[in-house]
Amino acid sequence: MKTTAALMLKAPRPGTVKTRLAAEIGVERATEIYKLLVERQLSQIPDSWNITIHFTPDDAEPEMREWLSPHLPEASFVPQCPGNLGARMKVAVAHGDGAVALIGGDCPYLTREYLTLAEALSAHTDVVIGPATDGGYVLLLLKQPHATLFNEIAWSTSRVLEQTQRAAEAEHLHYVLMDPLEDIDTHASLCRFHNQYSVNYL
Repeated sequence: MKTTAALMLKAPRPGTVKTRLAAEIGVERATEIYKLLVERQLSQIPDSWNITIHFTPDDAEPEMREWLSPHLPEASFVPQCPGNLGARMKVAVAHGDGAVALIGGDCPYLTREYLTLAEALSAHTDVVIGPATDGGYVLLLLKQPHATLFNEIAWSTSRVLEQTQRAAEAEHLHYVLMDPLEDIDTHASLCRFHNQYSVNYL
């Protein structure tokens, strides 16, 4: 069965996305950068994968389809369920058929090569984790739903990765950590990406 990329995305409504970045560069510009980052991420999904867009808020399907369908005509669109991030990701992995890779749209270093390697590693382990440099993760690839990995996690903190590892160990799941990558959350992180790849999002 194909791997499914489950993208956890927000509708690009000014003031609701990239709020830390917006505090530094303005709401409208931060929203445009969010859209560019998501579109870049979509371009890196391996061609052999299925793609499901899990969007919030739940009334955003028309604008999400208008924005993303030209880039992904075969993608499925599913509203995120109520609850915290863990509850929403738990439903997203259960929605998949086979291996599911949970990703967002704000890590421009999450390349096709990185995702392909993650899929290859998943053949020999239960869970593949792409750590974020801030203590979270930018990728979680599961062959089974393993709902306990989303329970009692301090989301949006530097403890997410550590707590996820402990949850996996408590369930006797074998996991592999990939190289850590940086999300774009601040102007400084945006500048680092710009300097490394010469991509003009500034």
